[in-house]
Amino acid sequence: MDALSEERAWTQHGKVRAREAGGVLEVVVDGLTTQAKYYKPLIYEFFRKAWRGSRPSWGEFAVEIRMDYVGDPPWLDLDNLAKAILDAIKGYAFHDDAQVARLLVERTPGERERISVTVRRLAGAGEGSSLERASEVR
Repeated sequence: MDALSEERAWTQHGKVRAREAGGVLEVVVDGLTTQAKYYKPLIYEFFRKAWRGSRPSWGEFAVEIRMDYVGDPPWLDLDNLAKAILDAIKGYAFHDDAQVARLLVERTPGERERISVTVRRLAGAGEGSSLERASEVR
């Protein structure tokens, strides 16, 4: 089987969908609002009602949050967006948001308005992150 056929299908509930593939959790929220507090209950409700994926684990994680917008960028503080999303996925991706060792939050022009979240577990917390080891190999 090739990598595409091994990917798990999306689980969707309302505006939120998620999937796990290759140890990576992806969450996508369709549409944007200028109120960061809107995302926490929306994502939390998705995980509570629809998600049947893996349970939270210990260790360190890298989280990437990308806001895709069309036209002028929305007036939204990215730090508030990150806090709302981390609070919403806590208990589903990881036990506590203090486990997030790497956090990237960005706003980019896109083809459709949405929030995309990618969660990866970092390998070997005591040995440097997997990202550091990858750069040493090159």
